[in-house]
Amino acid sequence: MDADVLIAGGGPVGLYLAAALLQEGVTVRVFEQRQAPNRHTRAIGIHPPALEALAGVQVASSMVHEGVRIRAGMAVSGGRTTGTMVFDHVSRDFPFVLALPQFRTEQLLEERVLALDPGAIVRGARVTGVTDDGGRVTAAVEAGPGATRPCGSATGALLVAADGARSALRERLGVPVVRRTYPDHYLMGDFEDGTEYGDNAVLFLEPDGIVESFPLPGGVRRWVVRLDSPAGAAAGPHDLAELVRRRTGNQPDPASNSMLSAFSVRSGIAQRTVAGRAVLLGDAAHEISPIGGQGMNLGWLGARDLAPLVCAALSGKPMGLQLRKFERNRRRAAHVARRQAEINMMLGRPLPQPLLQFRVAGIGAAAAIPAVNRWAAKRFTMQ
Repeated sequence: MDADVLIAGGGPVGLYLAAALLQEGVTVRVFEQRQAPNRHTRAIGIHPPALEALAGVQVASSMVHEGVRIRAGMAVSGGRTTGTMVFDHVSRDFPFVLALPQFRTEQLLEERVLALDPGAIVRGARVTGVTDDGGRVTAAVEAGPGATRPCGSATGALLVAADGARSALRERLGVPVVRRTYPDHYLMGDFEDGTEYGDNAVLFLEPDGIVESFPLPGGVRRWVVRLDSPAGAAAGPHDLAELVRRRTGNQPDPASNSMLSAFSVRSGIAQRTVAGRAVLLGDAAHEISPIGGQGMNLGWLGARDLAPLVCAALSGKPMGLQLRKFERNRRRAAHVARRQAEINMMLGRPLPQPLLQFRVAGIGAAAAIPAVNRWAAKRFTMQ
């Protein structure tokens, strides 16, 4: 159970960090309370900087092979395309946003981790507490039913909390979070793709609020509809399909629905990401609106920056200044991502027809200027 680095949370960020460290000869234990992977598609967008980081742990090529390469995003209003954002210039190696269901992303990362160390992942185990004596950190590990091995405690040089937006470890470490709530609620689902949009993402800017649509592997398309109030517990595929039809004219087949989810938007940024020998990573450090698909990517980029610092610290180098710089940079990146998400949500809120026409005309005019189009594409893809 002991290792150089203990990681609480076996989601995409924790698994990526594990792979990055194992490649450098660092021993790792990943404690994941789920006994089996979650098949919910959840996050789907992988941006170019994250793909570059994922290439470093030798999984990007498999992801690109399986995913859908979104090379352009279309803005549509009233049945007319008003502008197109192209991603041709955002990256030399990955000039697109990749759409891949999160469960498959996690599977590929887990396969890489297990290829490096078959015993690195402990399933059915949850880190419930941490003791830091200044030289080592000890994690209290609670085993649930079906745990892959007996639990109790584990000791390492560093603990990484990648246990999500509701991080219990963050609370145990006493790290405060600044939260914001927003008047934005969404209903989303995956359906068989009956459109002619191909591999393009489409944003429908309509008076009642935005509808977003993204291609997925296997001839599937995700639809996301903004609501003024939370979707009721009884909301189902027929309700979402009808909302899409009313606002866009497209008619998803409710019988083909493979995922349905409703969510309300909030954000939260931890006031510290480094607490002694513990580091917060991913949603535990920063919860960002799913609109724009930045959260998972932001976590990967944080793990990318953290991995070499961990390796240097384990070799005996003093890393206090570098860790403080890491903390400043990651909090700054989280604030930028939150602001971008807020802009994305603002552009999708309902407007009276005259004001909507003004907004749509502005988006179309900006998209028609190549320099602005390239700048917006880079900003959207987290460059």
